[in-house]
Amino acid sequence: MRKIVPDSQSPRANLTDAQFLPFQFRQIFRSLGCAIAIWGLSAVPGMASERLLLRFGPLEKTVTVEEIEGFVNTGEIPESLQLFSSLLTPQLRNILAGRLNVEPEIVDSFLNELLNSPDGKWLMEELQKAIPGSSVAELRAALYLTLEQADGVSVTGFLRAYPQETLTLDASVAVKIALQLNASNLQSQALSPVLQRELAIAPEEVAAFVPQFDPSQPGTQKVRQRSLILNDRDRKRNIPVDLYYTNKTRGPLVVLSHGFAADRRFLAYLAHHLASHGFSVVSLEHPGSSIETLAGLTLDFNPTDVLPAEEFLDRPKDVSFVLDELERLGQYWGHLRERFKTQQVTVIGHSLGGYTALALAGGELDLRELRSFCQRRTPLGRSPADWLQCSAAELPHSKLELRDERVKQAIAFNPVIGKLFGEEGLARVQIPTLIWSSSKDAVAPSLDHQLRPFNQLAGEKYFVTAIGATHMSVTDIGNVDNIVSHSSVIPELMGEDAEPIRKLVRGLSLAWVNQLTDDAVIYRPFLSSAYVQSLSTPELAMRLSHKLPTTLNLWMEIVDKTNQPLVYKEITEEQSAFRFFEDGFTKIKQVLRPPQYCTAQLKLIFTKVLSNEA
Repeated sequence: MRKIVPDSQSPRANLTDAQFLPFQFRQIFRSLGCAIAIWGLSAVPGMASERLLLRFGPLEKTVTVEEIEGFVNTGEIPESLQLFSSLLTPQLRNILAGRLNVEPEIVDSFLNELLNSPDGKWLMEELQKAIPGSSVAELRAALYLTLEQADGVSVTGFLRAYPQETLTLDASVAVKIALQLNASNLQSQALSPVLQRELAIAPEEVAAFVPQFDPSQPGTQKVRQRSLILNDRDRKRNIPVDLYYTNKTRGPLVVLSHGFAADRRFLAYLAHHLASHGFSVVSLEHPGSSIETLAGLTLDFNPTDVLPAEEFLDRPKDVSFVLDELERLGQYWGHLRERFKTQQVTVIGHSLGGYTALALAGGELDLRELRSFCQRRTPLGRSPADWLQCSAAELPHSKLELRDERVKQAIAFNPVIGKLFGEEGLARVQIPTLIWSSSKDAVAPSLDHQLRPFNQLAGEKYFVTAIGATHMSVTDIGNVDNIVSHSSVIPELMGEDAEPIRKLVRGLSLAWVNQLTDDAVIYRPFLSSAYVQSLSTPELAMRLSHKLPTTLNLWMEIVDKTNQPLVYKEITEEQSAFRFFEDGFTKIKQVLRPPQYCTAQLKLIFTKVLSNEA
């Protein structure tokens, strides 16, 4: 079968962590979202639309483009648009407000490759349904002018420029396109109010939590650091590692696994923190999916080479090999044997490193189900993590287990999971496992990559969510200067703004690792809802739970049945949860038609856009 994989951003310096393709990849999707999901084009003198005839089923309403602009700019719904208030959600407003700049030199090739691809043809068909009476020539011209504007693609610009004084728009079709293009992210963001409310404990319980010490503060021991390069001759892989340790080592060995297009220093602050409390830490660099690998690519590379399928096998094997090597070296260097206790390991991974940790913890890969998913889902509707996981679809296995018995605990920060373990593979994980999710993670959206997988876990498990955090929020503050942090396409909460997130990461991780020491009882209170919620701020709500609430499981069942995003609205006291979900299910069936699937890649588009300077 064809391998469906993501492309990468231009191989310049400052390629960053697990947000694989963060900039260019999402630029493409946002360009489609803006050009499709209600549209952007700069003014064409004498041929501008000033009014919009909105159709929604049997309902029709004429509004001005100025009123649409008002909603996009302020979020306030004018009187003329109240009829469509159920559609004008904050998530849709975010789509409409997006802008994209495409370099003039690549406009022709970008548009030609798009419109000649199967996805582009589907797109034009849907646009003609959304704008009744429009011709392919008109749409092509509008899209062309949109992409070449200096101030970028914008929704209201397209509305003003379309060559009809009054533009007719079928709102149900337009919303369907918008939701299909942004399904994973919109579904996950819609969960935020549910998680924040349903996982909260009473304020008096939080107030009653008065710890005797702060686990997020540095320890008293002096941290030593040493770098090695370990050579796996059998697999022809050189694996750089950073060792963090002190003179008084205690407890299990901690292994850190980075995300895609990152390096072994992306969680350096956490390595220093744990080492300062006496734990030895090994942070390794996976050579097949590190920043160095991507930096060596040329502009004419095949996108399917960005992440080879074998990397999903090699990553867990990298960790097992490093443990073997440390054990072997300990036979000659006694201080290594004493400080690096390879028979008792806690693995902590971020993004693709989160997948690595769960595979080592005993998760069974279900590649047959993954292949089915990758064949039937439209590329336009996928998140970057959905594309990334499909790189594994070419592996010649049905099911595969990469468990390492030395791993006794696992933490997965913003893991890329999706369909990698199928519907039952994570049920084989029996060791204590913590999964971290961020509500604004546009790279690995929480619904498909953390929430659903968490339900599979059968052993002792913890779900932590940071509402308002993003994919990169848990990583080191030193990453704030990378290209992703300055991208307007995927806004990232990083730097000083993300310090509450890193504080929680430090405290939780220290308490977690200490569960394999004699101090387990002392640190147990920090693995509680009260501790996590006590670190919340007005901007960031922190929650911890051992199981998902019934309302959330019902929400996910409805999304599964419709295969469409469901925008959450607050449930009033007079409205039961059952009635709310029943009404939402009915509305979705009436308004949205099932998505059209295809397996085509946007390979040529990605290759062209790689030359676009950020």
